[in-house]
Amino acid sequence: MKSIAHLFSALLAVSAVAGCSSYKPAPEAFHKVLNEPYRLGAGDRVRVTVFEQEGLSNTYNVDQSGYLAFPLVGAIPARGHTAQQLEATIANKLSQGYLRSPDVTVEIDRYRPIFVMGEVGASGQYSYVPGLTVQKAVAIAGGYTPRANQESVDITRDINGKVITGRVRTSDPLLPGDTIYVRERLF
Repeated sequence: MKSIAHLFSALLAVSAVAGCSSYKPAPEAFHKVLNEPYRLGAGDRVRVTVFEQEGLSNTYNVDQSGYLAFPLVGAIPARGHTAQQLEATIANKLSQGYLRSPDVTVEIDRYRPIFVMGEVGASGQYSYVPGLTVQKAVAIAGGYTPRANQESVDITRDINGKVITGRVRTSDPLLPGDTIYVRERLF
């Protein structure tokens, strides 16, 4: 009876440790958004070029409300829109009494920042660049601390207005605005 109790205790301890350190993949929507066109958000800066209109061609910030303040036409909604959708919206607004057949292009000049927290050398806000992975972001943030879990991290991401947190491997790509949390390992 005593050996069964020891065996049961050992199995319970092993399953508890395995359960705490196991990898649980992020929801499907978490990775699906990586293959969709980039959607603008607060903190992004775009370069708008209006052909033959130097006074309108400039860089503009998407404000905290998700709008772009554009000359002549005022506030234009940008949050959740692609660069191509924003081009069409600006061209449409300018064609309503300001310009005849405006030719507008929109390019992303600067992406909104990412945030790295937890068991890293220097938690904080960092610039996003295309191709950034969790591993590269951790390196930018001063690397892992000795207590860091280096297998997977938690990422909080805004997907179509819904904030989702998922656990991913360190090789996973990041998106602008992501918050990375490096957890402490158990042993």
